[in-house]
Amino acid sequence: MTVKSTDYALLARQLDALLTDETDLIANLSNTSALLNENLSNINWVGFYLIKNEALILGPFQGKPACVHIEIGRGVCGTAVQKNEIQRVADVHAFPGHIACDAASQSEIVIPFHKNGQIIGVLDIDAPTTNRFSESDEKGLKSIVDVLEQHL
Repeated sequence: MTVKSTDYALLARQLDALLTDETDLIANLSNTSALLNENLSNINWVGFYLIKNEALILGPFQGKPACVHIEIGRGVCGTAVQKNEIQRVADVHAFPGHIACDAASQSEIVIPFHKNGQIIGVLDIDAPTTNRFSESDEKGLKSIVDVLEQHL
């Protein structure tokens, strides 16, 4: 399956306009996940996990029901939080400790996001094919998270 190219600069401008004058975290995460779900091809889940009580708790998302609690340091999301860095995984089955919330997921990208310099959660996107996320996707999605952080 061919993945269509995403215009991340346009998406970032759309997100900025969508979030302008709104400060509610849940509303902003909800609209961000909906915008990404509508504009990214070949994905099967997009959403957020928030750090609460030293664990990741499911936040707003688009897709099938998902894991609710993820320990920091466990799976792709927990590793992204523990290291405070983007995790781009070409094949989730090769990732040590991968948590399979949806058996259809084959690749994943997880991007930490911050408020006042402190990590508060992650953007998590899954795809039903291996090698879905390129370096270009990583940079583009990081720019989306940068816009989101400006509105938190």
